[in-house]
Amino acid sequence: MKWYADLSPRLVRQVVADLLAVAWMWFWVKLALAVGDAVRLLRAPGDGLVDAGQSLSQTFGDAAAKAREVPFVGGQLGDALDRGKSAGGTLSDAGGAQVQAVESTALWLTVALIALPLAFLLITWLPLRLRFARRAGVARRLRDQGRFDLLALHALNTLSLRDLAAFPEDPVEGWRRQDAEVIKALAGRQLRASGVRP
Repeated sequence: MKWYADLSPRLVRQVVADLLAVAWMWFWVKLALAVGDAVRLLRAPGDGLVDAGQSLSQTFGDAAAKAREVPFVGGQLGDALDRGKSAGGTLSDAGGAQVQAVESTALWLTVALIALPLAFLLITWLPLRLRFARRAGVARRLRDQGRFDLLALHALNTLSLRDLAAFPEDPVEGWRRQDAEVIKALAGRQLRASGVRP
């Protein structure tokens, strides 16, 4: 396969197109990461709930431990305070669920903002580049093997009528007669059309 044309105008267009494709993806990756970071800022309330729940659990746990030291009613008082400790755990779990939801949203939003532009490139730009690379690679191989008659035949089938009419004589008849000049001219046009130097 041959990725770039030998001839300047097409080569410049291909390099510019490739640089634009890279810039396009760089822009979307940077945007996706920035959006993901912005969404992650929304996890602050959830982090606050987790911290508050842990603090509440710790406070009620310490109070329950101290209450159990009270004679006669310490066990019942400790059990009552343990229920407050479980409330802190519930608050902490709710904050954790909110943090997880925000993280999940940030991740999938980032993935989507990268995947959609990448899919667009894979559907539009990549097939054009692959088709050129295959066609140019085959044309170069035929040129290197000296198969100008095949290149000329392909030119007869693919060149526009205006290009064929520009020949001083009938190119089909010249190709049939194996006229070296006509075959060379047709092959040269086909090679240039394929992005390969004749």
